[in-house]
Amino acid sequence: MKLRTLVFINAFAVGISIAAVNLYFQHNWYYSGVSLVSATIVSYFVFYFLIEKYVYSKIKIIYKMIHTLKLGKDLKDALGEYVSPDPINDVEQEVKEWARDKKIEIDDLKKQEKFRREFLSNISHEFKTPLFAIEGYVDALQDGGLEDHDLAHKFLDKVSKNVERLSFLIKDLNEISKLESGEIPINYQKFELTALIKEVKESLELKAAKNNISLIFKEKYDVPTWVYADREKIRQVLVNLINNSYKYGKPNGTTAISIFSLHDQYLVEITDDGIGINEEHLPRLFERFYRTDSSRSREIGGSGLGLAIVKHIVEAHHQTINVRSTHKLGSTFGFTIQKHKDVLNIPLINQD
Repeated sequence: MKLRTLVFINAFAVGISIAAVNLYFQHNWYYSGVSLVSATIVSYFVFYFLIEKYVYSKIKIIYKMIHTLKLGKDLKDALGEYVSPDPINDVEQEVKEWARDKKIEIDDLKKQEKFRREFLSNISHEFKTPLFAIEGYVDALQDGGLEDHDLAHKFLDKVSKNVERLSFLIKDLNEISKLESGEIPINYQKFELTALIKEVKESLELKAAKNNISLIFKEKYDVPTWVYADREKIRQVLVNLINNSYKYGKPNGTTAISIFSLHDQYLVEITDDGIGINEEHLPRLFERFYRTDSSRSREIGGSGLGLAIVKHIVEAHHQTINVRSTHKLGSTFGFTIQKHKDVLNIPLINQD
């Protein structure tokens, strides 16, 4: 409600009250009407002056402060000074919105603080494990282990593996830090997705055999799957997701790669029939160092950053990644990739 309307209603209520009292004592409608008009006019100006000076001006200041806080300095400077035509109603709405935004902001800060504590705890543990192992083997060698050449060679081999693990951790941490800060550019180019998947499949078939897992890629298209993305980063996404399926797959299991054509994207899915993931773990699966089964995860190795790197790469392409899983039945990781727009769907020539 605007100020003038509010003041008029109050002034009119005073005028009616005075007119009613006048009519009760004088029994004259004319004088009652005159008192109604005069009392309303006088009350209007008195109320307007008092409310404007002592109430309305303060409300406008509060409204402007809250409005400025919501917009931020840069946006406020760009839009210029703004005065609401009805700050009495608007200030209530602004306060509610501001309080809601602040509550969301506080909740986000609490989540970030929790994430920061967990991250520091996890990274400390990840570095501590190989460092303690290296320290133990080095101490054993210094305490006479060098005299037994076979034992020394065995210890040095374990030290080498732990150093390699530390190297992987540092490399992945550095990469994910650069991805988050945007220091690593996305080098978009046109390339054929099916050909890239075949390359990745061939490079990982030996590792699949070592893990007793069959790696399957069923080609469903008789036309090229031309996409527009960073080829090497998409290769990394595929490698990380396939390696992840090996880690949590079952012996003599299967990892299948599939491509589905959407409107202006392709959906690539990596499906395994392994141990699966409980539903409560799915929302946090792409967090750094998050492990659904810490003992098993550390036993099979890895930096714990593979899925986080995948998520950052996919989102850097302005695409989406998702996961669906059923415990003890398997998991499916899927990500979208942009189709190349200037491509004619000419069927591939079968040379067989």
